[in-house]
Amino acid sequence: MDESLANLTDYTTYRDAHLNFKAERLWDLFEGNREHFNIAHECIDRHATGSARVAVRIAHADGHDDTLTFQQLAERSNRFANLLKAEGIQSGERVAIMLEPEEAYYVALFGCMKAGCIAVPLFTLFGEDGLKLRIEDCKPSALLTNSEKMPIAKGFPNLKLWVTGSEFEEQMNAQPSEFSWKTKGNDLACFQYTSGTTRELPDAIRHTHRSLVTLMSAALYGTGIRPGDRFCCPSSIAWGHGLWHGTLAPLALGVETMSYAGRFDPKRLVQAMRDFGTTNLSAAATHYRLMMNTEGLDLQGLKLQKLSFTGEPIDSETANFCEIALNQRPCSMYGTTEVGVILVSYPGAHDFEMKPGSLGKPPPGVDVRIHRADGSEANPDETGEIVVERRGQWFPTKDLGRRDKDGYFYHGGRADDVIISAGWTMSAVEIEDAILRHDDVLEAACIGVPDTTRGQVVKAFLVAKRNDTELVEEVQNMVRERLSQHEYPRLVEIVKELPKTPAGKVNRKVLRDRERSKLEENKV
Repeated sequence: MDESLANLTDYTTYRDAHLNFKAERLWDLFEGNREHFNIAHECIDRHATGSARVAVRIAHADGHDDTLTFQQLAERSNRFANLLKAEGIQSGERVAIMLEPEEAYYVALFGCMKAGCIAVPLFTLFGEDGLKLRIEDCKPSALLTNSEKMPIAKGFPNLKLWVTGSEFEEQMNAQPSEFSWKTKGNDLACFQYTSGTTRELPDAIRHTHRSLVTLMSAALYGTGIRPGDRFCCPSSIAWGHGLWHGTLAPLALGVETMSYAGRFDPKRLVQAMRDFGTTNLSAAATHYRLMMNTEGLDLQGLKLQKLSFTGEPIDSETANFCEIALNQRPCSMYGTTEVGVILVSYPGAHDFEMKPGSLGKPPPGVDVRIHRADGSEANPDETGEIVVERRGQWFPTKDLGRRDKDGYFYHGGRADDVIISAGWTMSAVEIEDAILRHDDVLEAACIGVPDTTRGQVVKAFLVAKRNDTELVEEVQNMVRERLSQHEYPRLVEIVKELPKTPAGKVNRKVLRDRERSKLEENKV
């Protein structure tokens, strides 16, 4: 290969990735530069070379599909950008978008960015309190939503409210279909809220247009996207995985991507992937777990060549399901909304050896370490906090982990998910992984609860196929055998469902708060 003509998408092996990567080469994947750069242009306009070229396919839970072309999105987003200007909404003002995947969502997202406005995607399952907190925080000038959400979107002063439907379409169609964007790489393009609870609003992460360039490292080595892939990401487009990794990254490379709208159904997803010929799937660990636990799931005819997951570590049973049933190893992609993706497993790289349970290794150009509480670097296999180098400083992820002698990283749970019992330090993640190997356990979450003798003991909350004392004993004995005598859950509660964050992660904080409230009530 002529290295002077090659770009980073031409390299598919782990070895070549590290031999040929330079951060500056990420800019070669785009038309723009630091002084003249726009996400919408790079993701949509430059690929709109023909009306038939598909950009996004949308699989709806009710069974119907939508197809959007690059040309269609380019023209419609131009109209929305002109609509913003016609309404007096200026560059730098925020525009909130509270929609499931549909044409209006993508049109508004890219139209905002063309106009120099800041897009603020919002989760469609937010109630009135969740929406109010975010509206009051980012103070958008306008909100686009649907008729279902309109009742809770009313009542905000100085907020222009658009509702999808015939009236909105008339306003759009009245606008010109051409628009000239004028943004720079460092101009703000998007506010991204992390998936905190309603009462505890996390800060919005502020992304510039040039954030798309940095994102390409995760696309190349975390999800393994290459031209020619047929990509699919069923995660919500309101969160980082669904928006940045599932939408912007593939579109920036001209890759057709599929999103999912509505209540998640593994059978519907598999049907859509079969129909669309999906080759590259990136999903949350929960999605794969739900697929594994779905009876009668027909996996025949799938063309998957790459699998990646994020959000939380994948348990060993689900990983085995992927390798056997989907015929692909599931590759971890680890990061946070604040720092981006910092550990990957290089999907599609045949020379990268996956270690069971690992988060992989850093992508090229990223320095990740394990630090002790005093800031010193931990020894191999010593648990500490995962940190990443940013602008000459070590940035904490607030996650625990360890690195083995071969440079592979392993997740040890959130810093507040560590359980210390009788002097033993235990990982909620490792205990949950052991519990999930039981055939009758569908979901598991572990926390530490106060104990007068041991300080804390492990309590497990299980969603299971049965509810009896025998199951409790079976789970306890299995953890004793698989982990150790001291790590088994001394307390087990069978529940109908586990509390989740809006992004679908198990919310152990809610479980800890519930147990704390019970303890306080018993003291009264």
